[in-house]
Amino acid sequence: MQFNDDAELDASQVEDVGGSGGGIGGGTIAVGGGGLALVGIVLYFLLGNFTGGGGQVQLPLSLDQLPVGQQADDQRLAQECRTGADANRRDECALVASINSIQGYWGDQFQRSGQKYQAAPTKFFRGAVNTACGGATSDVGPFYCPADADVYIDLDFFKELQTRFGAQGGRFVEAYVLAHEYGHHVQNLLGTNSKVDPRQTGPTSGAVRLELQADCYAGVWANHATTVPTRSGKPLIQEISADDVRRALDAAGRIGDDYIQARLGGGRVDESKFTHGSSAQREKWFTTGLRTGNPNACNTFDPKVNLG
Repeated sequence: MQFNDDAELDASQVEDVGGSGGGIGGGTIAVGGGGLALVGIVLYFLLGNFTGGGGQVQLPLSLDQLPVGQQADDQRLAQECRTGADANRRDECALVASINSIQGYWGDQFQRSGQKYQAAPTKFFRGAVNTACGGATSDVGPFYCPADADVYIDLDFFKELQTRFGAQGGRFVEAYVLAHEYGHHVQNLLGTNSKVDPRQTGPTSGAVRLELQADCYAGVWANHATTVPTRSGKPLIQEISADDVRRALDAAGRIGDDYIQARLGGGRVDESKFTHGSSAQREKWFTTGLRTGNPNACNTFDPKVNLG
């Protein structure tokens, strides 16, 4: 994945909130105020339930140096992440560029549809964070909180994806994760969340349909990624290679419910507890979005659709 050197970045779409320290237990997010917090999590599981402690691998992000509970200086990203050249050199700037591209696409798509897109920040945290949906620890994984319309990414997550799940990783994998979470933001803006009862689970449940649609939306963005312009009119992303796509599909397969249950949860697959879809389903719907580039192809709530 390559960025155009001269493209402008907008670091204001990313915030460092550090960690909120102690007092948040269980790695869960409370559902309140009508929000559907749990169904907005890309990995709805607790890592501690499936695996023990693993070896520590240094993150490529300098943000990894942020101690839990410390507020970071948001101005640093604005100073260090100005152009696509910065994104090609620095992994944290690549995240900024991906977020800019994802929101740029959806902003244009909403405008074409006669609607207004409400931009949402991605908030980096480490260890624990308080949100309008409740408290969360790093065990939760990336998530979207409908109540405050923010995306939350723990700074250790991409390391965990590789070390605990065996994913190959890479910048486009990270962009896929972000695009999935922004897919939940789109669902929130469109009111799709109202179709889902988070208490219901299973292979055809609303929770699974919501997650598969978010995967499809991520693929739709990827289809258009090399044409989404910045304020200067130049596309942020220059190239997404076949290897990038292969790595994203590899990651999607490793966060399927069946893979998690079989490889990390004791070996028994229980479809009645599915909340995100199988590996094959996640790969299918990301591919559907990538191939068609059409959000209308992502209607996983159509009762006639074959979820895979």
